Amino acid sequence: MPKLNYKIIFHLMGVLLLFNGGFMLIAALVSFITKDGVMLEVSAAALITALVGTLLMYITRGHEKELKKREGYIIVTFGWLFMSLSGMLPYLFSGSIPGITNAFFETISGYTTTGATILSEIETVPKGILFWRSMTHWIGGMGIIVLAIAILPLLGIGGMQLFAAEAPGPSADKLHPRITDTAKRLWLIYVSFTVIETILLKLAGMSFFDAINHALSTLSTGGFSTKNASVAYWNDKPLIQYIIIFFMLLAGTNFVLSYFAFKGRIQKILRDEEFRLYMAFVFGFGIIASLVIYFNVDLGVSSIDHPMVWGKAEASVRHALFQVLAVITTTGFITADYTMWTPFLTVIFFGLMFLGGSAGSTSGGIKVVRHLLTIRNALVEFKRTLHPNAILPVRYNTKSVDRSIIFNILAFFILYMLSWIIGASVLASMGLDFRTALGGAASALGNVGPAFGGLGPVDNYGWLPLGGKWWMAFLMLIGRLELFTVLILLTPFFWRNR
Repeated sequence: MPKLNYKIIFHLMGVLLLFNGGFMLIAALVSFITKDGVMLEVSAAALITALVGTLLMYITRGHEKELKKREGYIIVTFGWLFMSLSGMLPYLFSGSIPGITNAFFETISGYTTTGATILSEIETVPKGILFWRSMTHWIGGMGIIVLAIAILPLLGIGGMQLFAAEAPGPSADKLHPRITDTAKRLWLIYVSFTVIETILLKLAGMSFFDAINHALSTLSTGGFSTKNASVAYWNDKPLIQYIIIFFMLLAGTNFVLSYFAFKGRIQKILRDEEFRLYMAFVFGFGIIASLVIYFNVDLGVSSIDHPMVWGKAEASVRHALFQVLAVITTTGFITADYTMWTPFLTVIFFGLMFLGGSAGSTSGGIKVVRHLLTIRNALVEFKRTLHPNAILPVRYNTKSVDRSIIFNILAFFILYMLSWIIGASVLASMGLDFRTALGGAASALGNVGPAFGGLGPVDNYGWLPLGGKWWMAFLMLIGRLELFTVLILLTPFFWRNR
């Protein structure tokens, strides 16, 4: 096996650090404008990060241009780690989050768009730091889009080869023949959605600072909020929550479909099988949750309290849709403690943690397309038992899916469930109760944020033991990077020269 091209690996790490430092300067500017007292600390973090990145790029200049699969796996995994290690500097320098463990946990929770936080008094944190916290979501979310659409298909990860039709690849039906141009178009869509949501939230009654932070968190399906109560802070302003519902729906949709929408190719979107199933899941579970809430949960609202809406029925639909979308898309915002909405809904929401949004979106979880193809493969196997000699392909969007992709997806499912069981077992060994361990592992692996038990929607992760925080950080990383990308680095044969 040829030697690793370390120069290109470290060169790209340098590029990432340079970008990270640039984004930190934006947070420093916010700190300067809001006069929160931490501008110098955030600026110092930005300059150190940018200087290290520039130094790495300088040392590794003249590297070979060719990037092979092995370098790809290393760059993706270590890229997230380098970003997280540098991204915790503003927390440490400002003293907003003391201790490397807590700072790293909060940072990797940001970049992986998990939204799990160790902070208990969010509203006392300097605004520049809160903005940086939301920015880590936004950077990580866009990184995932580019990763899923442009890079993972080339590495053959987790069934993402299905994107060969829309992303760069040997097909007439693609976004653009070059990865860089694909990334630019996706960045433009991502930025546009963020700007539009910021404006709408401001018009609906949020302050500009709250609006931009929640837009950054929504489009990345992250979930960090500027308020202790999350979006429940605006329960008296339903329009704000409806705006976030709409953009959570968009963020959980394959961004390639958003590109087609801008091009006016609506029929292509409506024919997409994953999109149809995703919408069916959202509205199907939304209706079920609405009915259960309406008949069994006291929301404390009436038409008298909200003369502009139609009382409990409207509130039931709004809270149900919001929380179903927040969990399916793994955004993790909350408008209420949904673990108190009857045991039936608690089980439903626990199951939704394993669903995930569409592939090619910023959401975490298993992804709808994998569920769809697993179910179709099971139905084909039923038919094959009756007709063993028949040729029965699994189809997706009218095209036959290669068996290697089906095997890849089945392997992903097994690995995902094993990771969850092992993850929960390790947390339980640290003293977490059954419900908290299962929910915490599922939430971290699916990048959801709020979980169950002691890690529920109204709780935080600050009380976890030291080892628990590092373990959860590991689960967040492998869940965000589609398992194979990280876990293959732990295998001996990956590093073996032969």
